[in-house]
Amino acid sequence: MERITSGFRKNWEHKLENLGFGYHSLEGLYWDESHYYQFSSEEINKIENATAELWQMCLEAVDYIIEKNLWHRFNIPDWFKSYIVTSWEEDHPSIYGRFDFGFDGTNLKLLEFNADTPTSLYEASVVQWYWLQEMYPYKDQFNSIHEKLVDYWKYLKNYMNPHYIYFASLTNIEDVTNVEYLRDCATQAGFDTEFIAIQDIGWAEDIEEFIAGDRTIMEYIFKLYPYEWILDDGFGEKLVKNNFRSQWIEPAWKVLLSSKAILPILWEMYPDHPYLLESYFEPKHLKDFVKKPIYSREGANVTLFKNNIPLEQNNGVYGKEGYIYQQLFDLPNFNGNYPIIGSWVIGQESAGIGIRESVNLITNNQSRFIPHLID
Repeated sequence: MERITSGFRKNWEHKLENLGFGYHSLEGLYWDESHYYQFSSEEINKIENATAELWQMCLEAVDYIIEKNLWHRFNIPDWFKSYIVTSWEEDHPSIYGRFDFGFDGTNLKLLEFNADTPTSLYEASVVQWYWLQEMYPYKDQFNSIHEKLVDYWKYLKNYMNPHYIYFASLTNIEDVTNVEYLRDCATQAGFDTEFIAIQDIGWAEDIEEFIAGDRTIMEYIFKLYPYEWILDDGFGEKLVKNNFRSQWIEPAWKVLLSSKAILPILWEMYPDHPYLLESYFEPKHLKDFVKKPIYSREGANVTLFKNNIPLEQNNGVYGKEGYIYQQLFDLPNFNGNYPIIGSWVIGQESAGIGIRESVNLITNNQSRFIPHLID
């Protein structure tokens, strides 16, 4: 893995906005094509194989959590457990997820799994592909995200009826862009689709149904809105009352994999696995470790420790559900820049990567997206 200097394209902002990518520079530079990461085909094979293997391990972990009755580790209320189990036993469809890896050229380690509401999908799929075609058309990229999304929606058409899906998110530009991209892929696959702001999803108490603005009953809803927020804001009780007459994507069983609590569970199931970092629900013997809230976003409330002394930490509003403790992985340092590889699972398959880079050891919402290619 190398970090290679490259020039910005002429009118690059205009080119990105023509693709519908409008948050390239909202709070400082986010999309950064002043350099790119170059991988060998062997490195890409390693990432692809690790992604496929970890996905299977995560699926086995859901069974393990249910069988061992480990709900208390995930702060799941009693009344929501059977809803999760049903979504799992009935195999409610999962579209996507993003593993975040630390990779130093030799060691590839899972840092966490964004299983419920991963973003940076559009830039990993379409935006960096267009960059490659213009700048290095003779090179390749680990990126079949778009094709796999369309193909998986086509596959799901056989099992979903009616073929009408609502796509819901908050109305900030990043969430809307990611959801509209997913909606476009579903439309290409033959679904009828409609965007709805998450706050505009109605609830008809008399019939216990979720309804759109025109009072149409919503049978399939893709939501870019985390389950822990749904449980916090009282919406979860409505999901249970509705009893799956509305089916939500991502499904409820994904809440188990999106929680940082999955990391110690995986370590318990697969101790010393080459893709895993030692992880526990208490610090134990660890001296160099990361303290992470069970639920957290954009690196909030994460603290890094070296020799039991705090090295770097982020503030935030998370942590009330508890913490996990994960062995510290030394990210590669490229002149004060630290990359994280986001590796996508689309429809059960490894599909491609996107790289976020930060000047901090904890990747936060100030990180930049960097394109990549295969040498």
